[in-house]
This record gives sequence, structure tokens and C-alpha cells, in this order.
Amino acid sequence: MLNFIFKRKTPEAIQQGDKAVVRVQRFNPDVDEKPYMQEFEVPMSPETTLLDALQYIKTELDGSLTFRKSCRHAICGSCAMNVNGSNKLVCHTPLSKSLDHHGRVTIKPLPYLPIIKDMVVDRTSFWKQYLRVKPWLVPPDDIPEKEFRMSPEEVEALHNAETCIMCGACYSACSVVGMTKEYIGPHALLKSFLRVMDPRDSIPGERLADVSDTDGVYRCHTIFNCIDACPKGLNPTQAIETLRKLAQKREAWEAARRERQKHLTEPTDVKV
Repeated sequence: MLNFIFKRKTPEAIQQGDKAVVRVQRFNPDVDEKPYMQEFEVPMSPETTLLDALQYIKTELDGSLTFRKSCRHAICGSCAMNVNGSNKLVCHTPLSKSLDHHGRVTIKPLPYLPIIKDMVVDRTSFWKQYLRVKPWLVPPDDIPEKEFRMSPEEVEALHNAETCIMCGACYSACSVVGMTKEYIGPHALLKSFLRVMDPRDSIPGERLADVSDTDGVYRCHTIFNCIDACPKGLNPTQAIETLRKLAQKREAWEAARRERQKHLTEPTDVKV
């Protein structure tokens, strides 16, 4: 057991030869009855991320360690894991800032999802709910030859939802998801919000009806876990609250959308 008192250092104070202890949850369903923790000692520099540490373990210490990764730049969302009890992208999280006073960090797979092996979880329910909200744009029948014309305010209303990278951090942090996988989830509701607010989309009423059932926007407990977990600083709770309000005036929103789409090819200063 590696156990020593560690005074947390700033990145500038880290020197060549400094090390940290990475506690990783291991679980291979083919051979293990239940998950267990395993500790590894890894070298640390000011630039070392948690993903770097995991890669070091896999390359130098234990090639059986299994996890997902891809872009290494907090864009693809592949490497979302639970770090010291909070969901994070490990490629974007410095090792030195994640250590406790013993010089350790604990990494586990995303909660509320079945474990395939080690850090790799089964995201079937995550993608099922994503597809349920029809996240693609459904344009009007009359497609302009050149382009739709949207106001800066309309574009700004979509910006936050567009930057979601589908990492699953908010979904697996949601306590409602922990109770039922039938809940649409903050990730999918954020994408539904994106389309409902998009003036180019022709089925906002249908979308609002779809997210207003018992497993939709009214199932959210407004605990804000999704906000805390999002590595992009997005606000799914606010999007869900907006969908709740629009669902109560769905017919008026549909009528306003039909009127707006009559002028989508014209320059506009329309406010939202």
C-alpha cells in the first residue's frame, strides 16, 4: 500500500522526479465478482494530465487497464470519468491539481452506467435518449437557394447548446438517471432545446410534446448536478426550464415559428 503525507504543490513547484499515486477502479466482469481499487505510482510534471497518468499506467505498468480516449483536447468527450467523486474529462484535468493531502487521486468510471471493463461504460441508454429527441434539424419545405438568415440574437440563443460534446458527464451525474434510465436526461433535453429554439426547425411543437411526458422536462428535480459536471460550463437545467415554459404555450410557439419561417431568407433584426 502506497501511503505518504503529501503537501500539494503548485505546478511551478513540481520538480523532476516528483510522483503521485493514482487509485484506479478495476473491474473485468469475466473474472471479477465486484469492482476493486488498485494503486499505481506515476511520475508527475506540471503538464501531466490524468489521461497522461492513465496512459503511463497502461504503457509502463499494466497493459490490461482499459479506458476510452481520442482527441486529448477536450473536444471529443471520450475520456469522461469520475475523479474524486466528480465527473470530468481526464484529458483536460491536471494531475497536480487533483491530488489529496496524501498525494493521491481516485479515478472511477462514470456512475449509473453498466461497466464493460475498468473505465469503459455501456452508454446504450445515453444514446437511446439522445436519438429519442430527434436531435437533427428538420427544415421547412421551402429551402432557400442560398441560405437562411438568422439574427445575432437567434444565433446566440443556440450557442451554448451547440457546444455540447456529448461526453456523458451530465447524464451520469443526474440523480434522476440513477433512478430510471427512461428519463430523457439533461444531454438530450439540451439538444431538444437547441432545435426548439432554432428558427430553421419546422417541428418545434412536436418536439415540445415529446419532451413533456412523464419522463421528460417535468421529471427533472432541478438539483443542478448536470451544471456542476459539464466540462464546457453549459447549463442544461436552464434549458430544461425553458422547455417547460415553452411546453405550456406550445401552440403559440408553433404559430410564431410558422410566421418567422416566412421571412427566413430576408435580413432581420428579430429579437428572441
